[in-house]
Amino acid sequence: MRFGQQLKSSLVKDWVYYYIDYEGLKEALRTHRAWDEQEEQKFVEKLEQELDKVYTFQKVKSDEIIRRIGASEKEVTDVVGRTSSAADTPSEDEFELLEEDLSDIIADVHDLAKFTQLNYTGFQKIIKKHDKSTGWMLKPVFAARLRRKPFFQDNYDAFIIKLSQLYDTVRTRGNPVKGDSAAGGKQQNFVRQTTKYWVHPDNITELKLIILKHLPVLVFNASKEFAVDDSAITSIYFDNTKTWELYMGRLKKTEGAEAIRLRWYGGMKSETIFVERKTHREDWTGEESVKARFKIKEKNVNAYLRGELTPDKVFEKERKDNKRPEKDIASDEQLAREIQYRILTRKLVPVTRSFYHRTAFQLPGDARVRISLDTELTMTREDNLDGRKRAGDNWRRTDIGVDWPFSQLPPEDAERFPYAVLEVKLQTQAGQDPPEWIRELTGSHLVEAVPKFSKYIHGTATLNPNRIKLLPYWAPQMEVDIRKPRSHQFGIQRPGASNDISTSGNMDDDSDDDDAALLPPADASHDDEGLRRLREARDAMEQHDLEQARDYGTLSNGEGPNALDIEERIAAQPIAADDYPIYDSDSDDEDDLEEARRAGGWQYRTKLVKQKAKKVGNALANFALTVLPTPTPTEVGNGGSNLGVPSWKQPGEIKKFKAPKGKRIHVPVRVEPKVQLATERTFLSWLEFSILLGSIAATLLNFGDSVALAAAWAFTIIALISLFYSASLFLWRVTMIKNRRAVTYHDKWGPSALCLGLFVAVAISFGVRIGDGGWKGGLKG
Repeated sequence: MRFGQQLKSSLVKDWVYYYIDYEGLKEALRTHRAWDEQEEQKFVEKLEQELDKVYTFQKVKSDEIIRRIGASEKEVTDVVGRTSSAADTPSEDEFELLEEDLSDIIADVHDLAKFTQLNYTGFQKIIKKHDKSTGWMLKPVFAARLRRKPFFQDNYDAFIIKLSQLYDTVRTRGNPVKGDSAAGGKQQNFVRQTTKYWVHPDNITELKLIILKHLPVLVFNASKEFAVDDSAITSIYFDNTKTWELYMGRLKKTEGAEAIRLRWYGGMKSETIFVERKTHREDWTGEESVKARFKIKEKNVNAYLRGELTPDKVFEKERKDNKRPEKDIASDEQLAREIQYRILTRKLVPVTRSFYHRTAFQLPGDARVRISLDTELTMTREDNLDGRKRAGDNWRRTDIGVDWPFSQLPPEDAERFPYAVLEVKLQTQAGQDPPEWIRELTGSHLVEAVPKFSKYIHGTATLNPNRIKLLPYWAPQMEVDIRKPRSHQFGIQRPGASNDISTSGNMDDDSDDDDAALLPPADASHDDEGLRRLREARDAMEQHDLEQARDYGTLSNGEGPNALDIEERIAAQPIAADDYPIYDSDSDDEDDLEEARRAGGWQYRTKLVKQKAKKVGNALANFALTVLPTPTPTEVGNGGSNLGVPSWKQPGEIKKFKAPKGKRIHVPVRVEPKVQLATERTFLSWLEFSILLGSIAATLLNFGDSVALAAAWAFTIIALISLFYSASLFLWRVTMIKNRRAVTYHDKWGPSALCLGLFVAVAISFGVRIGDGGWKGGLKG
């Protein structure tokens, strides 16, 4: 969709005059005269007027929201304070009115965030269009003017945290859940079932506002005023820069694969560092992946990593203070000993840092449902490779802290991730479904499922392109826009109204003067005409979304205990005959042939022959498929269920991804013991059949005539072919399973070839018998 159409379809109708006049600015660029200094000055003046209009309105609405939140806080405090009074206990209607008022404020924050986003995008696009069409460079100059009126830099996190506290208080009728704000912080080892999603920046604020209506924002220190640095989380991952064994283990999800990292919360002055180890466990082992950690003072980290500070010294003071049970201290000491041993023996060093701001939603002390949203995610290099001393002899580099976006770093040292990362962590009993609102959220247009996404894997692969050749499966999708059309009515709803109702209809009385100053001159005809066009644009957009939802299916998670999770739904999607796997792990044959041609010699001749043979074989196979009659499957829809299209299949999106030259894409394959056992059973079945055919051949030799000899030879050859074929197929399957390759494991041709071979052997037997006249002699006898 063009931006002009998107702007028209996303307008809040009562704010229509305060948006950027995108069409008017575009029209100003369409001049029949040569673009000169006078035209440039007129355009800049109009642009300045639009910027001042947007900035002023955004400032007024932001101040209004602050006042409304303050007024609601007083009302909530007053109503909740009366809950302990027997004479004046608040009624249910009062709480419902408070909840409606807070929902209205939440809708205001949502609309203002969308207003800011649309206008900022509009200014960027019109400046780009101006520079391209006129040849006059306005972008650097106007960037300075934007910084003087930074309407787009408003941070809504403070609003969200305050609204979360108030809404949670009202929702629980003055009895919010209390408990350890660390939510299980006393447990050093904990296990969670986690599913990860990407969130486009356009949807971040809306997503936070939706979640806070169901779960409160988790605040670790409620007595402290919110600061941006409080939500910062930084981790430094370790690996061997020669073997990259930890990277490969985590990427391939091998049994027992570890990730070792050092993490701290807040700014660089934090004195407490958490040393963590994540261990992957396969499902079939009966165990679950575990994260374990212990605390250490920042001043002791270097000595611990070098082996100079032993684990017993790390916990010496804690033992003297006797603030924790000896059993817990001993467990942490053992963990510290194991991590230190691995760092020293495997020569692990800091390689990748991940930084992000985290907003966590969770009931205090209740870890059954925990949702976290990581924004401003950035990965940076910590190694000393390429002749540069980044961290030096220290355990972390000191030229950066929490000053995102780390503009002081060279481009090759930083990977600024374009999306936010949503993690949904559930601890539910066996057979228990997650809450319905979570199912709706994860099936909505706001998120893109990326199972097993890893910040460490992505950052390490991206920042070391010359060293890492095996990439994660999501690497090809980084160039694809993950935004999707709205699949069902899900989002911020204003109480008793649709989303397009004005957010300024419930203003406080003391804001009338500010709003009056912003109102345009009264013009009833102009207003009616504008609203009529706005409604037409909205109706067209809604019809467009409806048609796309009808064409591409409505994403449904299913019902009941047998409902599919996101990975199972992806695996259940049918692939059309002319489609390709979304991730291509094979290298490009043309590139390989070109490299071999430059090398010359037998290597080039061998590859050329293989490629020609492959093309001839494919041509013959395609010809056979067109000539031979084949059964036509019955269309049963998307896998027999209303699952919709895969989340990655968007209209106009390419079907096939190719790995970069010289690299391969790792596709995660889940391997269980039953897969190995099935492979062995199949081989034993073939072996049994081969022995049976050999026994038939040996029996036929006892007859002694030429017919029996010919039949025995035929059955012997079939038995040997069957034996060698099944043994080769078994070894190939074992190798592929061991390497976790995403290949086709079922045998399409073997059983058919076996049946054909048996038919040929029997035909030879009959043919020789008829040729010798034995058939007729037998009939006469």
